[in-house]
Amino acid sequence: GMFVLGLPYAILHGGYLGLFLIIFAAVVCCYTGKILIACLYEEDEDGRLVRVRESYVDIANACCAPRFPTLGGHIVNVAQIIELVMTCILYVVVSGNLMYNSFPTMPISQKSWAILATVALLPCAFLKSLKAVSKFSLLCTMAHFVINVLVIAYCLSRARDWAWDKVKFYIDVKKFPISIGIIVFSYTSQIFLPSMEGSMSKPSDFHCMMNWTHIAACILKGLFALVAYLTWADATKEVITDNLPSTIRAVVNIFLVAKALLSYPLPFFAAVEVFEKSFFQDGGRATFPDCYGGDGRIKPWGLALRCTLVVFTLLMAVFVPHFALLMGLTGSLTGAGLCFLLPSLFHLRLLWRKLLWHQVFFDVAIFVIGGICSISGFIHSMEGLIEAFKYNIEE
Repeated sequence: GMFVLGLPYAILHGGYLGLFLIIFAAVVCCYTGKILIACLYEEDEDGRLVRVRESYVDIANACCAPRFPTLGGHIVNVAQIIELVMTCILYVVVSGNLMYNSFPTMPISQKSWAILATVALLPCAFLKSLKAVSKFSLLCTMAHFVINVLVIAYCLSRARDWAWDKVKFYIDVKKFPISIGIIVFSYTSQIFLPSMEGSMSKPSDFHCMMNWTHIAACILKGLFALVAYLTWADATKEVITDNLPSTIRAVVNIFLVAKALLSYPLPFFAAVEVFEKSFFQDGGRATFPDCYGGDGRIKPWGLALRCTLVVFTLLMAVFVPHFALLMGLTGSLTGAGLCFLLPSLFHLRLLWRKLLWHQVFFDVAIFVIGGICSISGFIHSMEGLIEAFKYNIEE
């Protein structure tokens, strides 16, 4: 996806360890995705697996029952909303960054470009279903294919000048934890897995699908990050396309902006859906009245809330225009929690009596390592943002 653009920056601060982490994160995310789906099932009297839960929230609630039957769901919902909204913010940030670097001679600042991008995104507030969102998927795929081909082709044309000696075995202790967050964020998909597995015609193929998709993602991300870093070495920027020559950069960045704008509706709609179900449509337990009328149409104040969310993503993008730091912060905070910590914790809680010793070991190890990486990445990302504001460092 879009956030592969930040991976060469992770190699800049992590060297070969960064490449190892791209592989390690793929293995761990594949494993935690499988155990998360395992938590949806329980054995019946005949020993057959039956799907008794439908979502990540259901799993969380089951873990906290009977004492706190809804606490886990609230925690997962908050984490999902933060991650999805941060994803939307990153799309606005990257759109402003790309347009500003594509046309540096124009008297338009990065913040102004972000505002223009948000104006184009306001119609997202009127989205009614995922069917409308899915229509953008093909265009996103086509744009992403063109981008990858152009960037990789340029890097290969510079193969004779690749700086292999610049790939380090040591790490930048201060900035590498940010790279961990970037790598983790590029793999986050756990919040979509329960519904994806439930919609498969053959759910038994889920493990096979997870294996092959993560193998492919690992290879493609690793090669892209390494080839791009070898091309620009220590001059590698937070968004790798900013390193391209101005003529190629403008073309690639326009495709990237189109992809970012077309990608925005999916996390936005998912965030709105989680928000509405949690606070406006939770049966008799909803905090606020239903934002939909009897005819199924959204009420004016509900539409105003959606527009407010779009504007909020703009304000965050304008005041915190640091792509890599925001990506690292999100990956460390919610990415690690939803991908590493919670799946391993839920697996231990729900299936403890059926787990083999090596499964318990893996779950505990992932929880501990994920916790350390999450805390470290969060602290260093916050320090980076504070430093950027203190010294007025631009993207």
